[in-house]
Amino acid sequence: MPTTQNFSLNIGWRALMSDLNVRPELVLRRAGLPEDLFFRKEKSLSTPEYFRFWQALETEAADPVFALRVVEAVSAESFDPPIFAALCSANLMQAVQRLAKYKQLVAPMTLEVEVGKSGDLTLSPRWLSMQADVPPSLQVAEIAFFVRLAQLATREPIKAKRVALPVLPTASRGKRYEAYFGTPLKRGPHPSITFAAADALRPFLTLNEGMWHVFEPDLRRRLSELDATATTADRVKALLLELLPSNTATIDVVANRLAVSKRTLQRRLEDEGENFRTLVNSTREQLARHYLANTSLSGGEIAFLLGFEDPNSFYRAFLEWTGQTADTARHAMRLN
Repeated sequence: MPTTQNFSLNIGWRALMSDLNVRPELVLRRAGLPEDLFFRKEKSLSTPEYFRFWQALETEAADPVFALRVVEAVSAESFDPPIFAALCSANLMQAVQRLAKYKQLVAPMTLEVEVGKSGDLTLSPRWLSMQADVPPSLQVAEIAFFVRLAQLATREPIKAKRVALPVLPTASRGKRYEAYFGTPLKRGPHPSITFAAADALRPFLTLNEGMWHVFEPDLRRRLSELDATATTADRVKALLLELLPSNTATIDVVANRLAVSKRTLQRRLEDEGENFRTLVNSTREQLARHYLANTSLSGGEIAFLLGFEDPNSFYRAFLEWTGQTADTARHAMRLN
């Protein structure tokens, strides 16, 4: 999937600077950026420019825990596409899938998502360029955002299970960070945050598919501009990973997200020797095998993540796909 090399700055940054009691023109001047940047139609920065902007804002804010100040300013009312996409999700598991896709569309970043054997969810934001130059406070903010997101969406005091950073903060900052995350910070090769399985699947009270569709068109347009070498089947599979947990993985929804008619989508899949139902089943089977082999999630939890209405429907489908029961397959995969 291609990635843009620029970051878009939305109007929310001006409100944030007001909250931080910082003058935008001073931040832009310190960063060596045009002072009328926020009044331009296209407000975008390259990766080096974005890093300079962030560091200038941190300097002007003069706050030792600047990263947390920024994250704590995030609210459910913030009209920011990544935040809306996440808040409208069914749970943190689906939210990070949407965020991972969105990050790749708007910036040279990826979000690595890993589900551990116990069902723990680990997230690691990665910059595709200038990895060594990422400001430490920005690395903190990237992972601290997920705690804020989970708390906003569930209205529960959710904390992280584990947190790792390439560069550990000073003792004074470290104490504040540990209080925020709810766990000591460890050194690791990349910034990462881990949530317990129960928190990853905790229902979001902000679930709102209707609101998602209000601001989704721009994301859908960007999605339709993916690398021309990607097959239609590849694009459908990518969408299924996002849609299955919310039980919205229908051909009508997928066609709408790809900005084509249902008939056109069917024809393109047929040209590639594929069909929609087969792709849904193969994607579900692939995910089911992953969850059975690598997590301790129950059959009911796996059924939910795959978009089944009840566990029995999942059990019957898995038996049809593989000729094995889910329990037998889990035992065999773990022996191997």
